[in-house]
Amino acid sequence: MLTGKVVLVAGVGPGLGQEIAVRAARAGADVVLAARTGSFLAEVAGKVTAAGRRALAVPTDLGDAAATERLVAAALEEFGTVDALVHNAFAMPPMRSVNKVDLADVADSFELNVLAALRVIRSLTPALIASRGSIVVVNSAVLRHSRKPFGPYKMVKAALLAATQNLASELGPSGVRVNSVAPGWIWADTLRSWFGYLAAQRGVPAQEIYDETAATTDLRRLPEPAEVADAILFLASDLARGITGQCLDVNCGEFHR
Repeated sequence: MLTGKVVLVAGVGPGLGQEIAVRAARAGADVVLAARTGSFLAEVAGKVTAAGRRALAVPTDLGDAAATERLVAAALEEFGTVDALVHNAFAMPPMRSVNKVDLADVADSFELNVLAALRVIRSLTPALIASRGSIVVVNSAVLRHSRKPFGPYKMVKAALLAATQNLASELGPSGVRVNSVAPGWIWADTLRSWFGYLAAQRGVPAQEIYDETAATTDLRRLPEPAEVADAILFLASDLARGITGQCLDVNCGEFHR
């Protein structure tokens, strides 16, 4: 699906980010890995090379404009091109009601989640125009509900979605596609720990928390990192060459739209 492509994954964490990178390699892509923790990037780079593809690990603070420029320069020096950007970097917004949240904290969250993403995209835009490439931004199912205390989280993600939709219109004439993926719950280590904590608080097995949550989805289960990653890589690939400006939900049917 991605044979001969170069994919830059911005925000390589132990869950979804790692899965995106490794599955991109298995689909035939060379991979540029960006995140703050160099030791973890080296570990993921090893998995990419084990899949038979080249990896470039660039420790990067994606909130730093100069560091972002260095990332792009390193990627182009190593590979000469970038065909797809997957922006997966994320900093948790404050979890308080919109009416009570500290607005300075909201401003910081916009900086870390929206403006940082725009800086990465802007830095890579000339290379993506040259390759007629694609951008996939990881969003969230928080777009689909208004539950307390997710208001600031939804504000940030809604702004990010608006930005990507506008970028689709702005970059489309140059041949660059821009899409988003909105995962629901992702059944990985962080969620397992959270469900374990909730189970301990209630004095019930963790499986009971899982079952209650999964019961809200049509498929009666929660998405796994590989399933979200596959949707992202589909949008990054030429299989989705006629798709831009869209937001694909991956939530096992928790929300419909």
